[in-house]
Amino acid sequence: MGDLVLTVACPTGRGIVAAVSGLLAAHGCNITDSAQFDDMESGRFFMRVSFRDEGGKGIETLRDALRPVAADFRMEAAIHDAARLMRVLLMVSRFGHCLNDILYRWRIGALPVEIVGVVSNHLDYQKLVVNHDLPFHHISVTPDGKAEAEARLMEVVRDSGAELVVLARYMQVLSDRLCREMSGRIINIHHSFLPSFKGANPYRQAHERGVKLIGATAHYVTADLDEGPIIEQDIVRVTHAQSAADYVSLGRDVEAQVLARAIHAHIHHRVFLNGNRTVVFPASPGSYASARMG
Repeated sequence: MGDLVLTVACPTGRGIVAAVSGLLAAHGCNITDSAQFDDMESGRFFMRVSFRDEGGKGIETLRDALRPVAADFRMEAAIHDAARLMRVLLMVSRFGHCLNDILYRWRIGALPVEIVGVVSNHLDYQKLVVNHDLPFHHISVTPDGKAEAEARLMEVVRDSGAELVVLARYMQVLSDRLCREMSGRIINIHHSFLPSFKGANPYRQAHERGVKLIGATAHYVTADLDEGPIIEQDIVRVTHAQSAADYVSLGRDVEAQVLARAIHAHIHHRVFLNGNRTVVFPASPGSYASARMG
């Protein structure tokens, strides 16, 4: 008896829920959780269903049975094995707080993924990665060698079978071509000060301006720098009594938490692209708690 997840995105219309639930019931499946959203603005319907294959049909049989229904409603539909760990490639430059947080959550089981390696344009975290028995790929990026570096990166993605790339404070801009090729499969994290405070030391700039809220945004990477569909955000309050160093510390904490929650949502198939926005269905209480652990 397997735990499976069905995801559906299609034009809005009548009978979608009935068709999906009827199909599952006819094949001996028991729905354990269901969420849906009908976006009247975009005319798109989204649905995520957790269910158990109590009839023992198997995932391939269920996928075959789904195809006619998907065709009828023009669905982008998929059935996922809930027990299968998604293969994730991490990328980092010289700020290691998000990388360390992800590795910790992964090690204690709070972030159930298969990390297939870490890519960096620096050597700062090579020992950390190797000590976790993970492959480390140093890909230097120079102004004249960006194309070569990205070609090497795509080799790592293909060879490792990575299904998701996480920019855990990777500070190089990816090309339009790579963003298109990996659309919906690269997650980035950045502080909430953009576009007000750009460049070096944004937290010091924010401190000098007396900012009272520090936040972070996790989003899918697109050709528009730091403007991709948002998956997760959060904030923390600061006061006049706190220093620029406090801002940095608090900012790094919220960045790590927001990125972890965004990864958690993606690997559990809770995120749906809806034009320039996303539909993100909430996690069950147990999995949500594990995403916040740390």
